[in-house]
Amino acid sequence: MRNRARRPGPRSLRDDATQCYTIHMRRTNLVLDEALLEEATRALGAKTYSGAVNTALQEVIRLRKIQGMEQFFGSGIWEGDLAEMRDDRTPRARSAR
Repeated sequence: MRNRARRPGPRSLRDDATQCYTIHMRRTNLVLDEALLEEATRALGAKTYSGAVNTALQEVIRLRKIQGMEQFFGSGIWEGDLAEMRDDRTPRARSAR
């Protein structure tokens, strides 16, 4: 049997440590208030302007999601009698209070 040169084949599981993942980022130019950017960078503890802008965007999105939850409060999604539901407990569960 001759010694053949090994051709590259499908990657094995052992090669996963060398696998690269692509992170989708967008490069853009923004015109920002320099003093505001400096203040935001300090306030957010960011090391770079990009880090400050990304953190600020994440925070705005998080706050908007929380504010959007107000539409569910008092909207009548859940209908039932809470007192009746609590009476449904077993006697042992009631005495454990």
